[in-house]
Amino acid sequence: MIAPHLAQPLLQEAEAILHGDAPLNTRLQQLMQHLHDRLPHYHWVGIYWLEGDTLVLGPYVGPPTEHVRIPVGRGVCGTAVAENANQIVRDVRERENYLACNLETRSEIVVLIRHPDTGAIIGQIDVDGTEVGAFDESDEAFLEAIAGLIAHGVHSRRTAR
Repeated sequence: MIAPHLAQPLLQEAEAILHGDAPLNTRLQQLMQHLHDRLPHYHWVGIYWLEGDTLVLGPYVGPPTEHVRIPVGRGVCGTAVAENANQIVRDVRERENYLACNLETRSEIVVLIRHPDTGAIIGQIDVDGTEVGAFDESDEAFLEAIAGLIAHGVHSRRTAR
């Protein structure tokens, strides 16, 4: 859960990272590292990009995972896309269809990244926590703002080509 006094400064820091001069993938990796470092309950932080009917792992920070490709509809990440809805899972061990990315993971939040013009899903931010109930609506609102920054960064990079 993100303390209200942290959300705005973290969003400003995220925006500064994303507006940097490094290549976009480097900035996204820096952003994942920043979120991981600044928010202790963000044990694993990553981005999955939607490619057809598969989610493909992009930059992430945290323990290694074997889930670099996830079919839509599978696990919490695939369910988010299939249902076109963010997911907050209080206890992953109570969730059917859960893909264990890490034995330490107890809760998870997935927030969709949408194209800034069309609203189509282009990816998602996935965050795992080691405590049951680590995430709530404050994390969802914060990550939705981060997803918006990412979407605009990706879109502006693609239109600049």
